[in-house]
Amino acid sequence: MKLKKWVTGVVSAALLSAGAANAADYVIDTKGAHAFIQFKISHLGYSWLYGRFNTFEGGFSFDEANPSASKISVSIDTTSVDSNHAERDKHLRSKDFLEVGKFPKATFVSTRIEDKGDGKAAVHGDFTLRGVTKSIVIDAIHIGQGDDPWGGYRSGFSGKTSFKLKDFGIPKNLGPASEEIEIFLSVEGIKK
Repeated sequence: MKLKKWVTGVVSAALLSAGAANAADYVIDTKGAHAFIQFKISHLGYSWLYGRFNTFEGGFSFDEANPSASKISVSIDTTSVDSNHAERDKHLRSKDFLEVGKFPKATFVSTRIEDKGDGKAAVHGDFTLRGVTKSIVIDAIHIGQGDDPWGGYRSGFSGKTSFKLKDFGIPKNLGPASEEIEIFLSVEGIKK
């Protein structure tokens, strides 16, 4: 009886440690510029305005065998907004939009990963922008993973989400065609 309990305990411990061994922590590769946070919004309904945030950091935990156990956390420097036009960027940093003097950071922290199969997932999480925190969902795709030429191991994802500007307290009204912004993510992580 004691031997049976001991064997069961050893097997359980081995299975638990094997499961934990499959999960890996990654740091998002912003130093090598292999990660991007970009956005797109309609300009008065006549064209698209594109931009990005040049400075952000974060990491994620990913287990290919159990994607639902994955986690992600990202911090964005809102002062780094870049729409390729200095005057417009100055306006985007103002009280009309991001108010970066008061809110220099935006954050995303996942709360739940919904595995959709075939490398797809719905990443549920809390997004904080301009001091307002709301739940959003990022539609994500696992692009791939493997060894890199520098002796490391990488895993990469893309994702997209959208939300209304007013939901995050952005006061500037650009008209009905410009109420919603789309965010596109391309994230490559280096295994720690």
